[in-house]
Amino acid sequence: MSTLIIYGSQYGTTKRYADKFAEMTGFPVISYEDIKTLTDYERIIYFGGLYAGGVKGLKNTVKKLSPNTKLIIVTVGLADVCDKENINNIRSSIRKQVPEHLLKKSSVFHLRGGIDYQKLSFKHKTMMTLLYNRVRNLPEDKKTAEDKALIETFNSKVDFVDFCSLNTIMEGI
Repeated sequence: MSTLIIYGSQYGTTKRYADKFAEMTGFPVISYEDIKTLTDYERIIYFGGLYAGGVKGLKNTVKKLSPNTKLIIVTVGLADVCDKENINNIRSSIRKQVPEHLLKKSSVFHLRGGIDYQKLSFKHKTMMTLLYNRVRNLPEDKKTAEDKALIETFNSKVDFVDFCSLNTIMEGI
């Protein structure tokens, strides 16, 4: 089965996962921005960073898939990937980007990434600051796991990358 790894990464964490998975599998890897056509591939493994409620580049990639392509989606985000509410929010976001008929046949995995506020663009730093100011004043019982992760990591550098978590995806394919 011809397989291609595609990634959508803003600051490099997702690319690190995709590159490591390519190294583990021998599959070629490419940024979603460099895709011309996907008709030659039977399986796409899409690594996408979570940004502003979406998976970076996923919607554009899905548009280029052949109808029978098997899609494996791997999200990379800051919040805890074991938190049920966080997973539900991510999956809701994916449903907005991937047509239902394709999503039904897809596998979805979630990995924990990282953030370095020093590397954020002005726009992203401003967005994160606004979001931080909104969630830090919420009552404790109203804060989601994602809110708590944002508060704990705000204005710092954290790296939750765990290449061992790629083994679960290996088993899934």
